Amino acid sequence: MQKTVRRWTFGGRATFVRCMNRRRFLAFAGLAGAGLAGATSCAALRTGRGKELWRERDIPHFDGRRFFNPEGPTGNTLLKFLKWRRTRDPAPWPDRVENTARPVLPGTVPDGEAHVTFVNHCTFLIQLPGINILTDPVYSERVSPVTFAGPKRVRDPGLPWDALPRIDAVVISHSHYDHLDIATLEELYARFRPKFYTGLGNRALLEGRGIRDVTELDWWQAADTTSLEAEITFTPVQHWTSRTLLDRNTTLWGGFHIRHGAMDIFFCGDAGYGDEFTAIRARFGPPALALLPIGAFKPRWFMEPSHMAPDEAVKAHLDLGAQRSFGMHFDTFPLADEGYGTAETELAEARDKAGLPDSAFPAPATGSTAVITV
Repeated sequence: MQKTVRRWTFGGRATFVRCMNRRRFLAFAGLAGAGLAGATSCAALRTGRGKELWRERDIPHFDGRRFFNPEGPTGNTLLKFLKWRRTRDPAPWPDRVENTARPVLPGTVPDGEAHVTFVNHCTFLIQLPGINILTDPVYSERVSPVTFAGPKRVRDPGLPWDALPRIDAVVISHSHYDHLDIATLEELYARFRPKFYTGLGNRALLEGRGIRDVTELDWWQAADTTSLEAEITFTPVQHWTSRTLLDRNTTLWGGFHIRHGAMDIFFCGDAGYGDEFTAIRARFGPPALALLPIGAFKPRWFMEPSHMAPDEAVKAHLDLGAQRSFGMHFDTFPLADEGYGTAETELAEARDKAGLPDSAFPAPATGSTAVITV
């Protein structure tokens, strides 16, 4: 029987097993606990077509084999992961939650506006004049290597497949499975043939599944988006990557700064708190909107290097000088030890402590659409 590499990620940490059948998978899952991340095939893990020319460049955050955060930790150690798995005490989540918000998509978007719909987790539909962008799209029922186990969504995506408008561009912040969902990307490619933008090293994975028009970016590198009339730049954030036992930090993580006319939007992806937000503001100025993660943050001794707590997300909002921020990475998949609704409650407390109005940094309702103006 052909062996297939499978992966399980636990709240930002990963452990792996080479599984050949359902029985072995279930035995591993019983030992290690339910997992977080999606799946890929061996073919998708090969080095890809042609030579990766970026490897020949002098990249200050790449040691020749792996990427790293120059100013902070790059993930956690295996010992810490095992300690968390041994001692964790997750708060409860509901089995299912019904969405109450309904998206209101525009026919056209006027100059100086962005219409932003929160689909789920870290997936936003960003509609700008003449261009529609999806961020870290995840439509799968589970973020797991198999359909019968692993973290399962508690709510449907706020924007159904058939309600999606034409998608021109997809930005993928990093390779963790709750952000790079191969099944969703394959469907998007089949329906819309969009352009894909991601960090260095991820193109081989997408091309291995038949997805074309993939642009890899280094930190602070702007993509050639002349045909989209938008400027998309990959930015540093503090995180890490892995999809198999053999590829830890061999692909680059980051956020995206999107500029269209006078509109600036920052999509963070996943991140621990660091100096990067100040650097992003220094380079691009304050964004009209920042999309910042607020969930999968407990316990802090383990999650802090990779996932901001809500109070740190408020600090990031202030560092960026954002006109408005929206929370994300919460209340869709149970990925860490905090309970359902905890991220929203702690965000409200941190916002009040910072003297911010509710409208400055809400946790948007899944399926809601907001209009951002400049």
